Amino acid sequence: MTAQSLTTDERQEHLPPLGETGWGAVPGRDAIRKVWKFRSFSEAWGFMTRCALAAEKANHHPEWTNRFNIVDVTLITHDCAGLSMLDITLARQMDRLSGTAEVVKNHAEPISCLCETRARQA
Repeated sequence: MTAQSLTTDERQEHLPPLGETGWGAVPGRDAIRKVWKFRSFSEAWGFMTRCALAAEKANHHPEWTNRFNIVDVTLITHDCAGLSMLDITLARQMDRLSGTAEVVKNHAEPISCLCETRARQA
């Protein structure tokens, strides 16, 4: 069965609380994005591993990148070419799994990973 796009009512109910945790709209796409900064590469990788297990169980997989301690996630349901309840559920799971990681709320600014920050300080 193909996932269904969120209705207007579902968007009004579910997206504002996710926005409060740092999820934001992706310009030009019906998708949401969040960026986390972890204290180390291993913390970032551990988060991704836990999320991968949850995603695999739900058969719904994120678009994501990892650069040292930074994990950048975009959620969209490709079956319906937009947001569905699968994205809402996975976003909430990822929020629970992220622990005390810093949330990067300004996606317009360049995000430096820990190794870049250390190199500038040296």
